[in-house]
Amino acid sequence: MERIIKIGLTLLFLGCLADMPYGYFQFVRYVGMIGFGVLAFQAKGKGNDGFFFFWLLSAILINPVFKISLGRGLWNGVDVIWAVVLMATIFYNTSNSENKTGT
Repeated sequence: MERIIKIGLTLLFLGCLADMPYGYFQFVRYVGMIGFGVLAFQAKGKGNDGFFFFWLLSAILINPVFKISLGRGLWNGVDVIWAVVLMATIFYNTSNSENKTGT
């Protein structure tokens, strides 16, 4: 489930780089806040405080209620950073779990 959330969020954030209608960005805010909240909850359950705080801060930053205005260019940079981190954690977790099962 975690992998599906990360891939879905990555695709949504990369979609923000295109010229989309305003409603798409609102949708991304809601889904992103929920997705990052779930990832934070899962990270806390695994005892991974570093990612817990990263996902929690990401959920706060993207929340649709108290919007933080960063400008289009800065938001695009944040979207790319989130996409890279999400994909990196998929590969990191996969290679890390393979090493644990192999011994």
